[in-house]
Amino acid sequence: MDPAIARIGRIFYGIAIAAFGLLTIYYRDFPYFLIPPKHGWISDHVIVVYLSGALLLLAGVCIVSGKKVLQVSLLLGTVLLSIFCFYFIPYELLVSTNYLHFGAWENAAKTLALAGGAFVIAARYPGAPAGFWKTLIPLGAICFPLTIISFSIDHFLYAEQAAGYVPSWIPNPVFWLYLTGSALLASGVAIVLRIKPRLSAGLLGSMIFIWVLILHIPKAVAESLAGGGGEISSAFLALAYCGIAFVIAGAAQGTEPLPASLTYSGNS
Repeated sequence: MDPAIARIGRIFYGIAIAAFGLLTIYYRDFPYFLIPPKHGWISDHVIVVYLSGALLLLAGVCIVSGKKVLQVSLLLGTVLLSIFCFYFIPYELLVSTNYLHFGAWENAAKTLALAGGAFVIAARYPGAPAGFWKTLIPLGAICFPLTIISFSIDHFLYAEQAAGYVPSWIPNPVFWLYLTGSALLASGVAIVLRIKPRLSAGLLGSMIFIWVLILHIPKAVAESLAGGGGEISSAFLALAYCGIAFVIAGAAQGTEPLPASLTYSGNS
């Protein structure tokens, strides 16, 4: 086990969650991916928005500092999973007219990935919960890689449309989208099937961290706080994915079954 990489991953994830809280408070609205777009009835209640932002900020601080991580991560993961199940799914099926388009589910998958990350982090801490809470822990090692696979499919389906998102100094952007999509697919499948999960998750986290440096940070800086916060949110979202992958890499023991290796293995 390499607790150092898991610790780095936990800190990355916590920083991202805290940033989402700050952005929620600053813009008086939730990050674009966190809940479906038609949520004006929530945004009209500023107190609810501020309270949600403050709780996200507090959760992120706890995860970064290592305080009450098991309890905070379980609660955060449960809330995010509930948003996915009871808000995103009904919205896509009953409100959205594009539910048959794979890309329409991208933001739902992002929220599910964050939920999986919270459960992955919770699994690193002692004090096994009982009953309902205990059943949620293994979901992290399943939800996160499955969403990574879904993101790889997005790379293949929408490569032409997303080509402009690749930095202009990188040639052949469509090629790189296909290549990174293949890497996402390979790492997601490897983690799900427990094929060298430590290596697969470590490479995944490293690749996403490179994206944060060369793609997301420049776009976030160019956007600035006056731009609505979309690129800033995307940068921290990528940092959260990187962190989750590093936590998995730190927990995995060679080809040992991943959920077992993620279960209450002690502080990282």
